[in-house]
Amino acid sequence: MITTITRQQVTNQQRIHHTADLFGIHFPLLLEPHVYAITDSIAREYNGGYWEFYTLSNGGFYMAPAIASTTAIDHQYHVVCENGFEGSLSADALGITACLYTYSHMSFSNNQKFAATCAQHYHWLREYMLGHPEAQQVLRAID
Repeated sequence: MITTITRQQVTNQQRIHHTADLFGIHFPLLLEPHVYAITDSIAREYNGGYWEFYTLSNGGFYMAPAIASTTAIDHQYHVVCENGFEGSLSADALGITACLYTYSHMSFSNNQKFAATCAQHYHWLREYMLGHPEAQQVLRAID
């Protein structure tokens, strides 16, 4: 039996508390800036902006650039990764990709508790991503 993993948007009122509960002080100091830096490095047209936060039914978390208008729903980011991947990703898939990169990188932290938290979040998010419509593109981007 396959369990479908769902996401739920974190409300504006819960953003700080939710990320503090998951990552502590590491979220604003390390994790969040790293997600933005990765996104900036792989998607040249990305130029900052508001991000939505999502909690996953399996315990995971990710964030993705918000879509500013209903006309931009299908906006695709041109992504170029160091592994040779070049393609287009939606804002949601771009956020998932950046979070997976970040969790992977942070899982090698000298802080063992934080490293273990990031490793667990990597696996939870990857599990969710496998059911995403752009799973194949994200897998190629993170390979």
